[in-house]
Amino acid sequence: MDTAGLGRDELRSPLEAPATASERIGLEIECGVVDPRTGLATPYPGRNGMRAVLEAVLAEWDGKVLFDAGEPVGVELADGGLIGLEHGGQLEYSGPPAADLATAVDDVRLTLVRLAELLRRFDLALLPGAYLPFDRIETVPWVPLSRGPILRGHFERFDGAGNGGVRLLPLSTCTQVNLDYLSEDDFTRKLRMQAAASPVIAALLVNSPLYGGRLDGLLSHRCRDWLLTDPQRSGLVRPALRGDVGIDDVVDWALSIPMVYYQDRTGGLRPAPPDRPFASLLRDGFADGARPLFSHWTAHLAQIWTHVRVRRTLELRAADGPAYQNLQVVPALWTGLSYHAPSRDAAWELLRHYSAGQLQSAAEDFPTEGLRTMLGGDRVHELAGELVRLAREGLRARAAAGLERPETPSYLDPLDEVLHTGRTFAEQCAHLWETDLRRDPRRYVAHFRV
Repeated sequence: MDTAGLGRDELRSPLEAPATASERIGLEIECGVVDPRTGLATPYPGRNGMRAVLEAVLAEWDGKVLFDAGEPVGVELADGGLIGLEHGGQLEYSGPPAADLATAVDDVRLTLVRLAELLRRFDLALLPGAYLPFDRIETVPWVPLSRGPILRGHFERFDGAGNGGVRLLPLSTCTQVNLDYLSEDDFTRKLRMQAAASPVIAALLVNSPLYGGRLDGLLSHRCRDWLLTDPQRSGLVRPALRGDVGIDDVVDWALSIPMVYYQDRTGGLRPAPPDRPFASLLRDGFADGARPLFSHWTAHLAQIWTHVRVRRTLELRAADGPAYQNLQVVPALWTGLSYHAPSRDAAWELLRHYSAGQLQSAAEDFPTEGLRTMLGGDRVHELAGELVRLAREGLRARAAAGLERPETPSYLDPLDEVLHTGRTFAEQCAHLWETDLRRDPRRYVAHFRV
């Protein structure tokens, strides 16, 4: 693709593996911060609001406060981790990358426990998962993030096919895994497998059946909303389904997508032209005459929210976040499949013949159908079982090589019950809600909080 301003080498550079790259594991966990009696999200201002919570984190942990328009919105920790606010008052913990799965999971668990103890002093609960279960878009509080109004305006432009993003911003939570690639060939082999496997793994892990405290038949409100979110920048990474996908293919695809917002010469955020691909901005500049800089390109890559987000790492974001006791299953699946070459290649061979249309059709069905979803003529249930088996083989091989602790293959054990019974985490949650939890938000929070 012909561009001006930034050269091909600059456009490729954020996607190229550094010479010192190693296979590390990074985790990002978003959690609701809720009233333990009502389950409703906590507002930003007030004595027990999210601003006060962040001030307490800064006072007690070694870190540096992050501001947005003069308001605290995060704390950068001394070890490289980050505790930040999301749009509906959720807290996200991004841990420092670890060399092995157990270290990454242990770090997240210890940090979430410490956060939960701090929140108890504010009479608040920390609630992992995939969606705020008791709020509604009409009532959820928003936090003062400058990009929030721009993103809402962007999603409100869409009629049906994009306005799910308005709900995602304040209501969704997630467990994301960041994995490395070591070369362009490694990039190809990992990305194509991860792109093809994402709808299957997402169907296996559906876990957001409640909206506004009610069941409505959906197993994943979060994944349904992603289906209704700007289709240019969500869902499948289309070029990744080619067996020979390379960095230039992903660069050209990203150039064909418009930006959502950009930082102007004063440091403020502005909406980007909605109908001009990034390649057009490179040729002709923004409306104020400024030309995109390298920082605009990296910001643009961060504004693409596909199942696999490609930057310096491969960020796996398709699956719903599980409950706290099961949070290890998401990184265990992706690590076992991605960081053991025989498992990775076998997973690609299992899935390579499915077309983009078939994968998209499965993605449209699994928020309601879960493991009953069909992919082509095959049941997702069986495909998911094979991916879990391959991931466990990968973890066992890594443990045998001294790369993982011996217990890490057992991180996948909670999925054995799901596969044996066909009842996903969402269906287990819905059953609990109707029975033991008695449709009571207080009981729900007490059961699922950290």
